[in-house]
Amino acid sequence: MAERDVERTREITYAAAIQEAIDQSMEEDPSVFIIGEGVPDPKHVFGTTKGLREKYGKMRVLDMPLSEGGVTGVCIGAAIQGMRPIMVHQRIDFLLLAMDQLVNNAAKWHYMFGGQMKVPLVIRAVIGRGWGQGAQHSQNLQAILAHIPGLKVVMPSTAHDAKGLLMASIQDNNPVIFIEHRWLHSMTGYVPQEPYTVPLGAASVIRKGTDITIAATSYMAVEALRAATVLEKAGISAEVIDIRTVKPLDYGKIIESVKKTGRLLVADSGYYSVGLAGDVVARVSEEAFDHMIVAPRRITSPDIPTPSTPALANYYYPRHTDVIKTACEMVGKRDKAGELIEEEEKKEPKYLDVPDPSFTGPF
Repeated sequence: MAERDVERTREITYAAAIQEAIDQSMEEDPSVFIIGEGVPDPKHVFGTTKGLREKYGKMRVLDMPLSEGGVTGVCIGAAIQGMRPIMVHQRIDFLLLAMDQLVNNAAKWHYMFGGQMKVPLVIRAVIGRGWGQGAQHSQNLQAILAHIPGLKVVMPSTAHDAKGLLMASIQDNNPVIFIEHRWLHSMTGYVPQEPYTVPLGAASVIRKGTDITIAATSYMAVEALRAATVLEKAGISAEVIDIRTVKPLDYGKIIESVKKTGRLLVADSGYYSVGLAGDVVARVSEEAFDHMIVAPRRITSPDIPTPSTPALANYYYPRHTDVIKTACEMVGKRDKAGELIEEEEKKEPKYLDVPDPSFTGPF
């Protein structure tokens, strides 16, 4: 990195990176506006919309009524007419109320009109857990959205990628679902001050390794990195790939890595059956089966609704210890797993449904 680039790159939070992406996009393009429940509220959707209303006014930074389907329709109409709306859901669960608009209108318009129509709409949706949010506020629905032709689905795990991918999503002429895990908002990373984009559809190798490929999405990329560091103690070299864009998904980069390591472990916060992790396992198995030493594995949330009680939550969510255990089994070092996991569990809080201490909630 050039010296000038270092000077203009500073460490900021994931939430601040998103705010900066929106701010710079609105500054560059007057057709960009943001709307959503709580956008102008004091909490500013985890701080991601802070200062925008004061700078751009209430005509470009709007609150919205509890009518997700109706407002999504308004945003689709605005996008078709040349605007670039950013719509915000503080829970991905609320997006379900707008599925007809998304599936039958936003996703189809470009195709049905022979490529003559554009729908440059970004929908930010927050996933994740914390403080017993339970079955209706902690769902991970990325696989459902990625299943729909015409929608792009993005899940950045770092502050750098959050800014770059959001700016790319806003500039894209297709509807993009931009999914943020709420435990990432307080995490920090080095982010350039100037506007930039990260291309949609490109995965990133965030750690080099030779023994096993761990492909992960969103917050699970953080857990995968933690696991990779611990696995070193057992002499296991893990290559970690941050998938970043779920649709279109960069299968090529994962396949290239698996051809080197011979092993694939996929970690995703979604569900086991008919999920994203299963799709990656299937595609890589089809195209790189002859290079695999052992059967591919996946780590996901179980096929049951999210519990609220700590007694169940402590066993529900996939964690880096699950990655450690499975990786050890796949590399043939099962005997090392127990010792590594025991050491890691001593460091963990009593309640695993409690976010980073800097997370202040309630949203």
